[in-house]
Order: sequence, then structure tokens, then C-alpha cells
Amino acid sequence: MAITETSTLSTTTSEQYLEDSLCSEINQCSLLEQTHSSNPSDSPSHHCLNVDLHIERAWAHWKKLGEPKFIVAPMVDNSELPFRMLCRKYGAQAAYTPMLHSRIFSENAKVRNLEFTTCKEDRPLFVQFCANDPDILLEAARLVEDQCDYVDINLGCPQRIAKRGNYGAFLMDNLPVVKSLVESLARNLHVPVSCKIRIFPNLQDTIIYARMLEDAGCSLLAVHGRTRDEKDGTKFRADWNAIKDVKAAVRIPVLANGNIRHMDDVTSCLEETGVNGVLSAESLLENPALFAGFRTAEWVDGEEQCYDGGLLDQADLLVEYLKLCEKYPVPWRMIRCHVHKLLGDWFSIHPQVREDLNKQSVLTFEFLYDIVNRLKELGTRIPLYVKSGQAGHSPNGLLNHPLHST
Repeated sequence: MAITETSTLSTTTSEQYLEDSLCSEINQCSLLEQTHSSNPSDSPSHHCLNVDLHIERAWAHWKKLGEPKFIVAPMVDNSELPFRMLCRKYGAQAAYTPMLHSRIFSENAKVRNLEFTTCKEDRPLFVQFCANDPDILLEAARLVEDQCDYVDINLGCPQRIAKRGNYGAFLMDNLPVVKSLVESLARNLHVPVSCKIRIFPNLQDTIIYARMLEDAGCSLLAVHGRTRDEKDGTKFRADWNAIKDVKAAVRIPVLANGNIRHMDDVTSCLEETGVNGVLSAESLLENPALFAGFRTAEWVDGEEQCYDGGLLDQADLLVEYLKLCEKYPVPWRMIRCHVHKLLGDWFSIHPQVREDLNKQSVLTFEFLYDIVNRLKELGTRIPLYVKSGQAGHSPNGLLNHPLHST
């Protein structure tokens, strides 16, 4: 794996104790079953004696990381190292890897070296796996636990491939398997386990689910506020009220996923749900500078004005991304996808340039830089916008954004 040495964050003596034994002593007694009562007054009899220590350790770890609020969500073939680093430059404070298949990852060194790369600046980092076998998941997780801050279990993928493979959101039909996955990691890793879930149609089922994960050893929960059947984010709004109720029902840190298109959404989500951070996915693909306050023209209203510190646009971001890809090589299929996402609006104006890209079976950086130059020579410029009174990042450096601090 292309891993560089990571720096050690300083902790107090008490915090270090919590970290050193983060997951080694929890879950030694009975856990919530699928039939566990949803009444909060019943839960203490089902918790093991050291559950309070587990919660304390979960928060100690989160605070040690700086309590990041702006987080790059896991995206298959899209949240790879160069893209994560681009988002970090523009305000993201933590990031997930793309979903990795635990069995293939543990068995195939070539896949590991190709699909998982990181560097010392790529922290805090969640490494996400899909799995349905606790032993295979543990084997894969042990290969990355020293290069990340959480090993995450994908319990939210709603796609058909997840149904065929019996993982992701389709494990919602088999909660004992889910519990065994979390327990296996929580008992055996030195790094905490996190889970990313979708909600059930019934709120109470979602709360029972979240509490089961917490009791099994989950130290952080990311909640996508859509059900398994609500795959299209353009048609179905994420249910922030459900996320708010999950946050109130558990004691570990909770992140929200869904409806994050610009920084106004970030602010609203944090205020309305009380979560500890937010994830953005699709919106970041079109605008990796989202967390720095920039937005696409689609989300501009009467109070918006074009940022006058360099007129940052998606072509600028693509050039930065390509330079990061030269520094941190990734498969060309990932690069091609980002080119289409970042230049989609530009290609709508000049479809012949997109056709030339699609005809190119073998990509080179020279060809892609030329695509950008051609669009600029054609007079195309679609700027990103920033709200008046806000600041963000520019190509020339970091400006102060009111929400950028942790």
C-alpha cells in the first residue's frame, strides 16, 4: 500500500489510557437482541457493566480528532485519495475512503495497493468495508487499522449489487449478522469501529437498530436519512427528524448524511438535528469546495455574489485534482468519472468536447489538461459563488470561514 508515516497526536495521560484500550474490553456480556425493548427505561438491564466506559472512550477518540464537522462521505470510485485531498484543501475536516470489499481486499494484494492509498495528511480517515462475514471483515480491517482513525462498516448501500452480495443496507433484514460484524471489530481492533446506516420506514425500528449497534461496540454512527428504497436523492428528501431522534436515542457521536448541497444546508442540519458532523457526497463531486462556502449557480439566490478573489470555477478545481492524481496515482476510471462530474455543465454547452473525451479509450494527463484549455479557449467559464459576508478557500490560500473551525 502507498502509505506514508502518520504523525502521532498528543493526548493527556487519561486520554491515552482510553485510546490504548479503546475496543479491547467492551462487549464481554450480553447485548441487545433484535427483540430488545425500545423503551429507554429498559435499556440499563441489557447494557453490560462497562458500557459507560465504551461511551467515554468513543467521545475521547472523537475529541482527540478535533471533532470534525465537515466530512467527505464514502463514494464508490469517487472518494479516493486525490479527491479527498482536494476536498480537505477546501474545508473538509475528515473523509471516508470508497467502499472496499472485505473479501477481495483481504485476499488480493494488487487490489489493496490499487484501491487503498493514503498519506500522512489524509487524516482523520474512515476506511469503509462492506461485509457479511465477521472473520473476513476482521482480516481486512487489520490490514488498515494502523492507517486510519475508524474502520467503518457499510450498512447503507441500497444498490442491486449490494443485494446480490448480501451486504450494505440489505443486512437490515438480518440484524444478528450486523451485530456480529460490529462485535468482531470492536473486540479485536485497536482502532474504533463506526457504522454508516440508512433508516427503516418505521422510526422505532431505526432507534432499536441504532441502539443495538451502540451496544455491540460501535463508537460512531453515520445516519443517512433515507430508507433503503429511497435511492434517488433528487426525488426523496433525507429525513432530518429521524436523524435527530437517533441522535437523541444514542450516546455515541452521530453524523448526518443527506440534503447537504451548500453551507446553508450544513448550518441548518447541525442546528436542526444536533448531530456532531455532516457528510456530503454527490454535491461534493460537482463542487469539492462546498465546505469552503462555494456553491454552484444552481444554489445562488439574491444574496449571492461571485467570489472576487480569483473566480474559482470547476475547471480550476479539476486542474488541482489532476495535479493531485499525478502525485497520488489512482485508476483512470476514477479520474474519468471526476472529469465528467466537474465539467458536466461545461460539456452541456460544448458537447463536442465531451464526445472527444468519450472517444478517448486511453487517457493521459496531457489530454485532460488540453480538454480544460479547449473549454477556456471556447470562452466558457462557469464560476462558483460564495455568499456575501462569507469567506472560504481560494486558489491562493485559506480565508476564514465562519464554520471552518472545529
